[in-house]
Amino acid sequence: MSTKRSALPVLIAFLIFASLACSLPSLNRSTPEPEIPAETEESPEAETPAATNSPSTVLTSAAATIQARMTQPPSQKTTPPQPATPLPGSGALNPAPPEKPVRLIFIHHSTGEGWLSDDGGGLAIALRDNRYFVSDTNYDWGPTDSALDGPIGSFTDFGHWWNWFNGPNHEKHMAALYSESKQSFDYSRLPANPGGANEIILFKSCFPNSALAGKPTDPPTTGNNPLRGQDAGSDAHTVANAKGIYLDLLPYFAEHQEKLFIVITQPPLTRASTDNAQAANARAFATWLTQDWLRNYPHKNVAVFDFFTVLTTNGGRTTTNDLNSDKGNHHRFRNGKIEHIIDQGSNFSAYGSSNDDSHPTPAGGKKATGEFVPLLNIYYHRWKGN
Repeated sequence: MSTKRSALPVLIAFLIFASLACSLPSLNRSTPEPEIPAETEESPEAETPAATNSPSTVLTSAAATIQARMTQPPSQKTTPPQPATPLPGSGALNPAPPEKPVRLIFIHHSTGEGWLSDDGGGLAIALRDNRYFVSDTNYDWGPTDSALDGPIGSFTDFGHWWNWFNGPNHEKHMAALYSESKQSFDYSRLPANPGGANEIILFKSCFPNSALAGKPTDPPTTGNNPLRGQDAGSDAHTVANAKGIYLDLLPYFAEHQEKLFIVITQPPLTRASTDNAQAANARAFATWLTQDWLRNYPHKNVAVFDFFTVLTTNGGRTTTNDLNSDKGNHHRFRNGKIEHIIDQGSNFSAYGSSNDDSHPTPAGGKKATGEFVPLLNIYYHRWKGN
């Protein structure tokens, strides 16, 4: 059990509600909140900012070297909005689908379910049409994690990724993940399994993880990170500790370059569900993952999609998105380059299913699908050296 953050009773009640909401099976989340003009989503108060103990298994010398490089604190200078540069040395960017079917698995909970669903964000249909054979994990999936006392699939907060990829049970978790071919619910996919193991691993935390303490520019925690194995309600759920957790993952990824790992940043909270400081921290963390986390990583098998940013501007209301718009926040391939635009809206969700429900509407999911899939193809071809 994690220690809960000391806070006002109202904030405690919200965190409990948000965690429960994210743990329920997906409901029909298409009921829109009252129409909100896009400009009312802006928040001038919320500023947009710009290793470790060894895991339980012994790292190879190469992985240990990477771990040491990754724990060097990044520059504290705020990165201005600009085209993202996550693909150094990649040459021409190729957004075309793979030539042959590729196995992909997505680790998620309810927001991921809404994004995948055919009548929600339509991600599964788009992945199918781009030759990805999709499987997924959800609550109650997989082997029991002895430290968490439950199936590993039930745990997807920032601190839990250490258990998935580095903890004492990580080998059995990964073996089960790489071989999984089932669906946690009904969605469209290719009719035939191409065989072999899952090659692409998508993983995402849910919106309660956007309630981060600390400061936007806090450097990553090094050493024995107190967030390891903890949930989003922990006192240890801070910007610094979250950065440290993701740095902890890189040695494992470096040892498994036969897999492509793609982080989906956590979705934002609605304005009614958080405060300006937490929202600024969530923005800063998502931006750090997208622009800074992999700055010194020497391999091509890890990438990021900024789901958080994509969901922070809409087309004037929660049921209308701004996909393909010249305005708004985006993470997309456009005009031959990757755009990462983060300064056109707020740090709050622009697609909440209601004022206090941060599950994105189908419109938000469709925007994310339209921007993510071409990037996925680019990441895949870069990884394969195409």
